[in-house]
Amino acid sequence: MINAIQNFIQYLHNVKRKSYNTVISYERDLKKLAGWLSGQGVDSFQKVNRTNLNSYMLYLEREHMAPSTVSRSVAAIRAFFHYLVKEEGLESDPSEGLKPPKVEKKLPEVLSIEEVDLLLKQPDHLSPKGIRDRAMLELLYATGIRVSELIHLRLSNLNMALSYIICMEHEKERIVPFGNPAKRALEQYLKVGRPALDGGEEEDYVFVNCSGKPMSRQGFWKVLKGYASQAGITADITPHTLRHSFATHLLQNGADLHSVQEMLGHSDISTTQMYLNVGSCKIREVYAKAHPRR
Repeated sequence: MINAIQNFIQYLHNVKRKSYNTVISYERDLKKLAGWLSGQGVDSFQKVNRTNLNSYMLYLEREHMAPSTVSRSVAAIRAFFHYLVKEEGLESDPSEGLKPPKVEKKLPEVLSIEEVDLLLKQPDHLSPKGIRDRAMLELLYATGIRVSELIHLRLSNLNMALSYIICMEHEKERIVPFGNPAKRALEQYLKVGRPALDGGEEEDYVFVNCSGKPMSRQGFWKVLKGYASQAGITADITPHTLRHSFATHLLQNGADLHSVQEMLGHSDISTTQMYLNVGSCKIREVYAKAHPRR
């Protein structure tokens, strides 16, 4: 069964051009399914039926898996069996009719403009590491890009003269501009910080760690958590928090929805529209606290 999963993973990566995060998540979910099936005496995906998959869903629920986790697992299973039917000659698809649980959509955590300013002031502007961290935080908030796009950004995709970056997603280019604060932070990093960190490795990635190697997601996560704590920010901040804050602050200040959608790289505008709800909730919250006849 593991061989079938590995073939599918290669298919996702090479043919479907799925993101790194999707591929890793699907692989993890399918290996978990394979382990459970083996425990039930099912040693081949050819032998899997609807009853097996429905029983697996019940098992995940009994394990108190979050609805979002179960939904992702359902997506992985359906994509996998669709692949087996289409590419590997499986006669019928046992995942047909398999439905994910309803997931309650929560509004994203968003920092206030004051909290963002405080966060961006935390890195040491004199040390190479601090200069790098400031540039990363400024660029993340200035563009709203995903952390995976930040750490995989290459020098060839950074246009300092015209102040924009190029992000590649599924072989599609997305151009995102950035403002002067991010530009100044990047200029200082490229001139002072990066040469002190790269150790002659000549990496094409913009952001490198203290060994001159490309930054990792975990590395940046620790950097962000550390500065959030230093700034006294109590919100459960993640790299995506700055992406959410970027979108919300743009819309609150009059940016049109389609432009924000393009900058974020959302294929469906309904995904971008949730940031309008964040702004509405904030307004109601301010009203409830401040109006004398609330």
